[in-house]
Amino acid sequence: MRRLVHDLLPPEVCSLLNPAAIYANNEISLHDVEVYGFDYDYTLAQYADALHPEIFSAARDILIEHYKYPEGIRKYDYNPSFAIRGLHYDIQKSLLMKIDAYHYVQLGTAYRGLQPVSDEEVIDLYGGTQHIPLYQMSDFYGKGPSIKQFMDIFSLPEMALLSCVVDHFLGHGLEFDQVHLYKDVTDAIRDVHVKGLMYQWIERDMEKYILKEDETYTVLSRLVDHGKQLFLITNSPFSFVDKGMRHMVGPDWRQLFDVVIVQADKPSFFTDLRKPFRKLDEKGSLQWDRISSLEKGKIYRQGNLFDFLRLTEWRGPRVLYFGDHLYSDLADLMLRHGWRTGAIIPELEREIRIINTEQYMHSLTWQQALTGLLERMQTYQDAESRQVLASWVKERQELRCVTKALFNAQFGSIFRTFHNPTYFSRRLVCFSDLYMASLSCLLNYRVDFTFYPRRTPLQHEAPLWMDQLCTGCMKTPFLSDMAHIC
Repeated sequence: MRRLVHDLLPPEVCSLLNPAAIYANNEISLHDVEVYGFDYDYTLAQYADALHPEIFSAARDILIEHYKYPEGIRKYDYNPSFAIRGLHYDIQKSLLMKIDAYHYVQLGTAYRGLQPVSDEEVIDLYGGTQHIPLYQMSDFYGKGPSIKQFMDIFSLPEMALLSCVVDHFLGHGLEFDQVHLYKDVTDAIRDVHVKGLMYQWIERDMEKYILKEDETYTVLSRLVDHGKQLFLITNSPFSFVDKGMRHMVGPDWRQLFDVVIVQADKPSFFTDLRKPFRKLDEKGSLQWDRISSLEKGKIYRQGNLFDFLRLTEWRGPRVLYFGDHLYSDLADLMLRHGWRTGAIIPELEREIRIINTEQYMHSLTWQQALTGLLERMQTYQDAESRQVLASWVKERQELRCVTKALFNAQFGSIFRTFHNPTYFSRRLVCFSDLYMASLSCLLNYRVDFTFYPRRTPLQHEAPLWMDQLCTGCMKTPFLSDMAHIC
């Protein structure tokens, strides 16, 4: 099979990744999935980036007008290229930074306000190390005693505003309490959602803000046509969801879903037993009758997962739920209730296109360079070999800095640090069976398709790598195989 593939396609094409593909962390057969569940925001409804400047500006004005922050903050505009999802913020140190899967700060990715913090200062701030202890990092939902992780896409304007406000205070020599500032910015962002400002913008111009609306209908109707049951659990209000679904799917959208739950208050929906379901009438007004069943075509508010499981009997791996927030949407369902989960990661499409471009440009160059390096090292003495290796490593480190800037000049890729996966990637692997750029990726697969995680070697299973070349391993029989590794 390998020979056949290489005969049909050149190696550089085989190595390219497909941004419309679905990627598996765990084996899952769609044949066994009988029930599909969905979040709404950034899952069924994908939003344009044009929404983020609106959120930023509204929250900035709330800080000035209601929290009496300096008028000078109004000069800041939203910078879409500043932050990435998955960053951590140390509240006491006013430090926004990228942390890897092993709790180490990636040097060169720490910012206070809009200014980078030197590697030496970062290490000094954390007691002479890049490592941040687990108890400081976060609880189950990404919130620690002094460190917060920004996990959803709506947090991008929040990080930008937080950095701009800190930048203004520092730039003007104004004293401030880091905790108060963080809370005020967070509350201002929350007010944009609670007061319904974001909902109003989207409802006024759905063509501008909602993406891929035709594909949403196609995905849902295809599943229903194959006998699958569907449900929706969202934190958004009914009027907003109803208008969005009418725009994307049509006036009869509720007939596609067996159960619809709005204002669910996730993640407490998954753990709080005290909130009962309330039925809404056609106008969205609350009803008072006791809920003994969840009926198709009806709308329910709040509730909790335990009553949901009792009333529907949708349990275990025959349920697959999709959401964009690893903590609020997916973590409880996978670890505590055994549902299968799918993460919607819109940034994946852009990251894959960058990876493909970088791989294509450098694949032949690096193969040739590595082949030549190995040939030279087999004829050199130990001292000369070490010198050649040191030069190769230096060039590789410089390339990593360039590669980081391709993704984001400040923080790089949301999935990887220089050496390790990011903390975001670690959570993605823990809490999702599948991940993809959008729900439309499902259209590329049969409804009975089986996904398998890509088998990657453990460290002790991998072929010889560069750090082993100075330890007497150079005479191993498979040394020449390294020429094919990039």
